Amino acid sequence: MKTNKWTSTLSGLIILTLAITGCGSNNSSNNQTESTKQPAATDAPKAAETADTEKDVTIEYWQYEFPAKVELINELITEFQTLHPHITVKQTNFPYDQYNQKVATLVPAGKGPDIINLYYGWLPKYVSSGYLQPLPEDNFNAADIESNYYPLVDAAKIDGSYYAIPTAVRTLALFYNKDLLSKAQITELPTTWDQLVETSKKLTEVDAKGQFVIEGLAWEPGAQLHHWYRDGLVHQAGGQDLSEDRRKILWAETPAGLEAFQYLLDFAIKHKVGINGFYENDSNAFMTGHAALNIDGSFRLGSIKKDFADLNFGVAPLPSYKSKSAPSSFWANAIPKNVEGDKLKAASEFLKFLTSKEVQEKWVDQIGELPAQKAVATQDKYVNDEKLGPFINQLDDSRAHFFIDETQEKTLFVDATNEVLLNNVPVEKAFTDLVAKTQKLYDDYWAAVDKK
Repeated sequence: MKTNKWTSTLSGLIILTLAITGCGSNNSSNNQTESTKQPAATDAPKAAETADTEKDVTIEYWQYEFPAKVELINELITEFQTLHPHITVKQTNFPYDQYNQKVATLVPAGKGPDIINLYYGWLPKYVSSGYLQPLPEDNFNAADIESNYYPLVDAAKIDGSYYAIPTAVRTLALFYNKDLLSKAQITELPTTWDQLVETSKKLTEVDAKGQFVIEGLAWEPGAQLHHWYRDGLVHQAGGQDLSEDRRKILWAETPAGLEAFQYLLDFAIKHKVGINGFYENDSNAFMTGHAALNIDGSFRLGSIKKDFADLNFGVAPLPSYKSKSAPSSFWANAIPKNVEGDKLKAASEFLKFLTSKEVQEKWVDQIGELPAQKAVATQDKYVNDEKLGPFINQLDDSRAHFFIDETQEKTLFVDATNEVLLNNVPVEKAFTDLVAKTQKLYDDYWAAVDKK
């Protein structure tokens, strides 16, 4: 795929409105952090020898402000610079809602990062805008990636080339509040669609005015439920998400798409076990004990451990229907288009370090996300873990939707649910309109790509 000029896409990317899809948190202040070289004394002879043969180079790493990730990257930078004393890595962070705007402004001007952390759903937009270059083949061979990583990483492959690689991946599972289940005398976790409905109804509590006291199932289409629909419910009902060439939305090709959409909406409109906006959002409702069940990502484990350590909860695989399927996603590191020479070599070296087994294990321990490589994730200490195990055991049945515009696709889905809830539009019409509008996004994207 040929890349277009920076100026032709600058305005389009600046106006992207980011929406968190369980991707992290933006509850910290705007800052920039820098890690300086701190080589260990025992490594001094090796460092001196390396310094004589390697040219000193400084590279910049960008990610959004998610405190636990910022802290861990700082630790990793210190470790990396001990091993590579000729390379200095500076970490720069921006508030989540400013991230794409900073990229659109600074990268085309050659003032941006040498490595950038991106949500995988943004990659097609960045690649078509000419912001990224394929990963260096000598260090990131496609065959090796496809042999060592979970298949979901294929979402980072565009026109035959990988443009990004993750340290960790995520999938969704069913979080449950043990105390609330015990209070309702529920001893068995739901494993099917029907069981999830019945369990949610038993767990729901409302006051005399019919207002929620406890949601049976937290219901927030703009959080993880739109992912659950595409890569979970549709496939479980026997349907498909996208055509093999990623050009056509297949939800309406079989009855499965509408059945899955109706099932999801019924939690709010028929069963009345949850509603969007209760206790701000689904994750907050669950973590504060006001939602008994929640479909959320493995990344939430770190947040609960840090801020709600006393929450008595468990994790179970997603309930299934005709088959098993779980949505997955990941944040990945990419190299901007204009990085070259010594900076490209250094960036590639840092990227190799960030995807190493040791770093993936640290990521699990401190962030709660899952190792991206199968050999790391399937170690007994993770597979047998009470909370990590249910996520990891679903990875072989997981899928990562190929977003051509993650923000717009999510917005269309949320708008469709609101049409039903707020405007009394029939579910079938809202579904038909959703498919048509989503297909238009894909048609426009591929038409533009084909012209290049």
